[in-house]
Amino acid sequence: MLGLHIADVVTLILYLLGITLIGIRSARLVKSMSDFFMPRRFGKRMLVMHSFATGTHSDQGVSVASKAFTNGLSGIWYEWLWLFGTPFYWLIAPVMRRFRAFTTADVFEARFNRSVAMLYAVIGMLNLMVTIGIMLKGSGAIIASAFGDNVSTEVAIAVMTVLFVIYGIAGGLSAAIITDFIQGILTVVFSFLLLPITLDSVGGVQGLHAPIANPDLFSIIAPYEIGLFYIIIIGLNGLIGIVTQPHIMGNCAAGRTEMDGRVGFTAGNFLKRFCTVAWTLIGFSAIAYYGNQEIDPDQIFGMMARDFLPAIMPGLLGIFLAGLLASLMSSCDSFMIASSALFTENIYKPLRSGKDQRHYVTVGRIVSLFIVAGGMAFAFWLPGVVAGLEIFWKIAPMMGIAFWLGLFWRRTTVLGAWAATLTGFFVWWLTEQQLVLNLLSEFPGADFLRLVISQVDGSLVIYLPWQMVFYLLAGLAMGVVVSLLTKPVDDQKLDRFYALVRTPVLTDEGNPTLPCTLPANATVPPKDKLFPSSKQLEILKPSKVSIAGFLISCVAVIGLVAMFFAITQ
Repeated sequence: MLGLHIADVVTLILYLLGITLIGIRSARLVKSMSDFFMPRRFGKRMLVMHSFATGTHSDQGVSVASKAFTNGLSGIWYEWLWLFGTPFYWLIAPVMRRFRAFTTADVFEARFNRSVAMLYAVIGMLNLMVTIGIMLKGSGAIIASAFGDNVSTEVAIAVMTVLFVIYGIAGGLSAAIITDFIQGILTVVFSFLLLPITLDSVGGVQGLHAPIANPDLFSIIAPYEIGLFYIIIIGLNGLIGIVTQPHIMGNCAAGRTEMDGRVGFTAGNFLKRFCTVAWTLIGFSAIAYYGNQEIDPDQIFGMMARDFLPAIMPGLLGIFLAGLLASLMSSCDSFMIASSALFTENIYKPLRSGKDQRHYVTVGRIVSLFIVAGGMAFAFWLPGVVAGLEIFWKIAPMMGIAFWLGLFWRRTTVLGAWAATLTGFFVWWLTEQQLVLNLLSEFPGADFLRLVISQVDGSLVIYLPWQMVFYLLAGLAMGVVVSLLTKPVDDQKLDRFYALVRTPVLTDEGNPTLPCTLPANATVPPKDKLFPSSKQLEILKPSKVSIAGFLISCVAVIGLVAMFFAITQ
């Protein structure tokens, strides 16, 4: 049975058939573009699991366990990089819902113009293809190690891809959310299934201190690669880019009300932060369990599952692999739908207007196939999961700069948004050129630059947080300067945009006929700005619910860090 017990095989088959059938049956809910791309019918429980399952996938368990195996407990920051930004999700979710948009590109068109929306659509699709590729790469690493190479990684990836494409294309985002509820539960199970067994094998956390002699590996903040500066900058970069990850619109806006989106987006992501603790401890335990063996770090997670689960009870490895498939499929289906929505709504529809709803849904389904194909191609090119994750970190913030400037500063112009984005990409590219890094490292008197540039495997490499500082500051500065020198956006257009942001969503509002439009019975409240004397700043005063939820989330962040520190120390 390809190295598996019959119970494992039965578990896998039942899961694959069941989840595919549920996804296909949800296709009956699709009657229009809004049903396919942005249904607004789900409550808190469904959105919690949707946010959790969409944002939690197998490559993250692989990358965190891999980094914990090589760097120690500080490897947790490879997924906790968004931890300190999580309280802001409580504030972000209602704003995303109030845009009344189908895609994030709709927001850029409402704030700037169609050219900026198309720029975002192209970058957003690229971002999600990269994400799908990373997930497939991570899943391949687990499958290869869990099956002991009895199954081809390429074949396993192809089977998983076919299944999530079938139900994702059939049912759209509705299918993704319904299946995510089931798959989110499985993902939690798979995250914690290995933890007690692996810790017991090395004598618990206390038993790790004897075989792991290097005290730096027990530090949550590592003195070398993952230090305090690293954590702060990576977290800031993540917060800037979180709003322009295309699937986030669905996480926040597929609910019936603003509160559904708030609870779903925030609680779902806190559940993910909790699971990250398990991934880290599993990878850390592997240091003691495998000793000095030479092991591919990306295969640690799968190897631990293969070595421990079958000995405990037949079928456990099948549950683990089902959880792996759940985390992959629940994310890929959402990303696939978000990508096809960007192309159909913001590139194809403006060029081929006047078609019926069925035509656009068909186009979205066809484009989904190309998006997944691009993700698979990236997976085969990618040298490793951690390398792919670092590429993903850098894409979303490029348009995040324009998003935040446009949201808070009326003077941000169309050319300013283009300049901020393209400058960010250019500085990213520039800081990876060997000629440039060599010139900077040898520049007379540039001691600072020599501190941020190091040599790895014969090549010059810039320290990742400093690279982010450079492209974020350059993009921000260029966006501000170009905006001050170019024609402002029309005041009436800006007034309509900011009216969306401050107008609460009505309970029975449903889906708008056109994106980013207020319903006829909506009442636009007066401006209540944090800086009322400023004509250009559009920062609204937070409500009592916003402040209370933000503070509670901050306490939850502190509690998570304290819990992890107490367990590991």
